[in-house]
Amino acid sequence: MRILEQEEISPLLADHPEWTGGAEHLARVFTAADFPAAIAVVDKVAVIAEELNHHPDIDIRWRTLRFCLSTHSAGGVTDLDLELARRIEDVLATQARAQGR
Repeated sequence: MRILEQEEISPLLADHPEWTGGAEHLARVFTAADFPAAIAVVDKVAVIAEELNHHPDIDIRWRTLRFCLSTHSAGGVTDLDLELARRIEDVLATQARAQGR
Protein backbone atom coordinates (compact mmCIF):
# COMPACT_ATOMS: atom_id res chain seq x y z
CA MET A 1 0.00 0.00 0.00
CA ARG A 2 1.38 3.39 -1.06
CA ILE A 3 1.40 6.57 1.05
CA LEU A 4 -0.43 9.33 -0.82
CA GLU A 5 1.08 12.66 -1.77
CA GLN A 6 -0.50 15.87 -0.46
CA GLU A 7 -1.91 16.61 -3.94
CA GLU A 8 -3.87 13.35 -3.76
CA ILE A 9 -5.24 14.19 -0.30
CA SER A 10 -6.10 17.84 -1.00
CA PRO A 11 -9.38 17.15 -2.87
CA LEU A 12 -10.83 15.37 0.17
CA LEU A 13 -9.76 18.23 2.44
CA ALA A 14 -11.25 20.77 0.02
CA ASP A 15 -14.56 18.88 -0.18
CA HIS A 16 -14.69 18.30 3.59
CA PRO A 17 -12.98 21.23 5.35
CA GLU A 18 -13.72 19.77 8.79
CA TRP A 19 -10.99 17.20 8.06
CA THR A 20 -7.40 18.24 8.64
CA GLY A 21 -4.04 16.63 8.09
CA GLY A 22 -1.83 15.48 5.30
CA ALA A 23 0.35 12.55 4.29
CA GLU A 24 0.92 11.45 7.90
CA HIS A 25 -2.71 11.31 9.10
CA LEU A 26 -6.21 12.73 8.68
CA ALA A 27 -8.23 14.01 11.64
CA ARG A 28 -11.78 15.14 12.29
CA VAL A 29 -13.58 16.29 15.44
CA PHE A 30 -17.35 15.93 15.77
CA THR A 31 -19.59 16.93 18.65
CA ALA A 32 -22.78 14.92 19.03
CA ALA A 33 -25.91 16.06 20.84
CA ASP A 34 -25.20 13.82 23.81
CA PHE A 35 -23.20 10.78 24.90
CA PRO A 36 -25.63 8.17 23.50
CA ALA A 37 -25.61 9.93 20.11
CA ALA A 38 -21.80 9.94 20.12
CA ILE A 39 -21.70 6.21 20.85
CA ALA A 40 -24.26 5.60 18.08
CA VAL A 41 -21.87 7.32 15.64
CA VAL A 42 -19.00 5.15 16.87
CA ASP A 43 -21.15 2.04 16.40
CA LYS A 44 -21.90 2.99 12.79
CA VAL A 45 -18.25 3.77 12.08
CA ALA A 46 -17.27 0.42 13.61
CA VAL A 47 -19.43 -1.42 11.07
CA ILE A 48 -17.85 0.51 8.20
CA ALA A 49 -14.35 -0.10 9.57
CA GLU A 50 -15.01 -3.83 9.73
CA GLU A 51 -16.32 -3.82 6.14
CA LEU A 52 -13.13 -2.10 4.96
CA ASN A 53 -10.89 -4.03 7.39
CA HIS A 54 -9.39 -0.63 8.21
CA HIS A 55 -9.86 0.81 11.68
CA PRO A 56 -9.61 4.45 12.80
CA ASP A 57 -8.26 5.70 16.08
CA ILE A 58 -11.25 7.16 17.92
CA ASP A 59 -11.04 9.31 21.02
CA ILE A 60 -14.34 9.66 22.92
CA ARG A 61 -14.70 12.54 25.37
CA TRP A 62 -18.31 12.66 26.55
CA ARG A 63 -20.06 13.80 23.35
CA THR A 64 -16.96 14.88 21.41
CA LEU A 65 -15.39 12.38 19.03
CA ARG A 66 -11.97 12.72 17.46
CA PHE A 67 -11.18 10.47 14.50
CA CYS A 68 -7.59 9.96 13.38
CA LEU A 69 -6.93 7.97 10.20
CA SER A 70 -3.64 6.51 9.07
CA THR A 71 -2.54 3.22 7.58
CA HIS A 72 -0.04 2.25 10.26
CA SER A 73 1.48 -0.58 8.20
CA ALA A 74 2.27 1.91 5.40
CA GLY A 75 3.34 4.74 7.68
CA GLY A 76 0.84 7.34 6.50
CA VAL A 77 -2.36 8.11 4.60
CA THR A 78 -3.40 5.71 1.84
CA ASP A 79 -6.46 5.27 -0.37
CA LEU A 80 -8.06 3.29 2.45
CA ASP A 81 -7.92 6.33 4.70
CA LEU A 82 -9.57 8.54 2.08
CA GLU A 83 -12.35 6.00 1.61
CA LEU A 84 -12.86 5.65 5.35
CA ALA A 85 -12.90 9.44 5.78
CA ARG A 86 -15.60 9.78 3.11
CA ARG A 87 -17.72 7.11 4.75
CA ILE A 88 -17.26 8.59 8.23
CA GLU A 89 -18.26 11.97 6.80
CA ASP A 90 -21.50 10.42 5.50
CA VAL A 91 -22.28 9.10 9.00
CA LEU A 92 -21.49 12.47 10.57
CA ALA A 93 -23.63 14.35 8.04
CA THR A 94 -26.56 12.05 8.78
CA GLN A 95 -26.07 12.56 12.54
CA ALA A 96 -25.81 16.34 12.13
CA ARG A 97 -29.10 16.40 10.18
CA ALA A 98 -30.73 14.31 12.92
CA GLN A 99 -29.48 16.87 15.46
CA GLY A 100 -31.00 19.68 13.39
CA ARG A 101 -27.70 21.19 12.21
